[in-house]
Amino acid sequence: MSDVKNQEPEIIMSRVFSKVLKKLSDQCKDIIDDEIDNIIEEPEIGVQKKGDLSHMRVHKFNMNNQETLLGYTWVDEKLTLYLLNLGSHENFYKKSKSRREQDLKLIN
Repeated sequence: MSDVKNQEPEIIMSRVFSKVLKKLSDQCKDIIDDEIDNIIEEPEIGVQKKGDLSHMRVHKFNMNNQETLLGYTWVDEKLTLYLLNLGSHENFYKKSKSRREQDLKLIN
């Protein structure tokens, strides 16, 4: 059991997530790296969504004095973290709902 905890999880980014990440400053990328580490340490840190977004959790944190949302899915059996979406609250859930099918294909 301790072997599983010591393994590094695989991290897979959706196209949407990587595009947003690419546009950010190095300082912001460092903040996001820290938040990803927090998620890996405690995968249930984010709030499990319901309905159309039941496949994802959303972790909220502050970046540049603005609340930022990170949508992800953690698959314990595979030790895999899927980073699905990143952005401010404005239109985050609407965009996530429209990308639901692509996210599910990525996860499965």
